[in-house]
Amino acid sequence: MTEIGTVRSSRDAAIDDAWNAVQSRIEIDPAQFTPGAVESLDGFSHIEVLFVFDRVPETEIERGSRHPRGRTDWPRVGIFAQRGKGRPNRIGLCTCQLLRVEGLTLHVKGLDAIDGTPVLDIKPYMKGFGPRGTVREPEWAAQIMAFYW
Repeated sequence: MTEIGTVRSSRDAAIDDAWNAVQSRIEIDPAQFTPGAVESLDGFSHIEVLFVFDRVPETEIERGSRHPRGRTDWPRVGIFAQRGKGRPNRIGLCTCQLLRVEGLTLHVKGLDAIDGTPVLDIKPYMKGFGPRGTVREPEWAAQIMAFYW
């Protein structure tokens, strides 16, 4: 996989809460792409961003289960049943608000990636690709998200 751009943000540490207050930029690599690559993207209110948790050391990659955020009052859950940073392939995914497009720079809000994060891909969020049917999640997941955004 090839990095297509970089996140520029005032947040340079992975703090687990208040991401919706963060406005960032995604700078798409002009050596790989022309402005045509983002043509009509401004017609969408939100985008999905795939990125790399590039600062997670190998020793923090989870291959089993753990208590989310280290909280023992929450159940142990497997890495594939949570959205923590210590993922096997270090790939992150976030749906964030697209504020504006300026050339190959995307201004976004609510992207939970820190300054310098490599971006792998960007897709427009389309309701038709959202969940179909009833969405269910455990109570601990709702508690985690209470202050995340």
